[in-house]
Amino acid sequence: MTTTSRLLTLLSLLQTRRDWPGSLLASRLGITDRTVRRDIDRLREMGYRIEATMGPDGGYRLDSGTELPPLLFDDDQALAVAVALRTAPALGAGIGEAAIRALATMRQVMPSRLRHRLDTLEVTTVARPGEVASTSISLDVLVTLAQAIRDRVTLRFDYGGALRRAEPHHLAVSDGRWYLVAWDLDRDDWRIYRVDRIHPRIPHGAPFTPRTVPGGDVDAFVSARFKGADANAWPCRGTVLLHLPAQDVRPFAGDGTVTAVDEGSCTLEAGSWSWGALAASFGRFEAEMEVVGPPELAEAFGVVAERFARATSPRSRGTRRHSRRA
Repeated sequence: MTTTSRLLTLLSLLQTRRDWPGSLLASRLGITDRTVRRDIDRLREMGYRIEATMGPDGGYRLDSGTELPPLLFDDDQALAVAVALRTAPALGAGIGEAAIRALATMRQVMPSRLRHRLDTLEVTTVARPGEVASTSISLDVLVTLAQAIRDRVTLRFDYGGALRRAEPHHLAVSDGRWYLVAWDLDRDDWRIYRVDRIHPRIPHGAPFTPRTVPGGDVDAFVSARFKGADANAWPCRGTVLLHLPAQDVRPFAGDGTVTAVDEGSCTLEAGSWSWGALAASFGRFEAEMEVVGPPELAEAFGVVAERFARATSPRSRGTRRHSRRA
């Protein structure tokens, strides 16, 4: 093994775990402890910050430094980073141009075998119908919020024309939008803020002791709030029997549960924020159906049916014509 290849192997090992005993490195590389020390010194001269660790065996730790030294990836890591860079603009975090430049830099130094694999992977981010378009946000704002979360300091920021004070807890991304989960000090409650509407004020406020988000799971908490509930479940859930094959329903069931009854029918259990909205959502299948339960769903079907009937009544059509003349 040449000195160069040995250094690359040593660097790769140092990147895989926090602490490495010197004797273990020597064994893995098939060299002496003295050669390990010399190779560590060579890596330090190249800009890598490698600290010696104390203990019975003694060892080394690769730490972050003041500058970014060259990084070493294996094939799968390099491709994973490249794919992430290609899809980064869809996050709307103001890093689209930087991601493209970083991808070009990586591709330039990739071995031909990796370039070929990367070039065969074309990625196009397409929004689904009804999906919220990605909103561009300032990378500086994103970093400011992340640092406040890390440092556990109170944020002061303008939001919708008002000054807010909040203890930042977590950043979340959903459908191309970034959100800040925080405890609002003035409202004494948890809030979810859109990051593209946040304008931080500097300096930050006082340090705080982190609270636990309701339920202890940020993902579940944010999903629940998006559903208009305190738990990660729709407040209204019901089931209908649809006279359609299960395979025709599943592609359009969303987070509902489809169960085949026979070749031509199935049940669909789904949820929504209200019984009326749930009843109306079942109507999109344009098929005969029967309410399995609960009674609130059956009642909502009647209310929705009456509302739709009024929408097609002569009086309703006359009102619409009068509105157009006015």
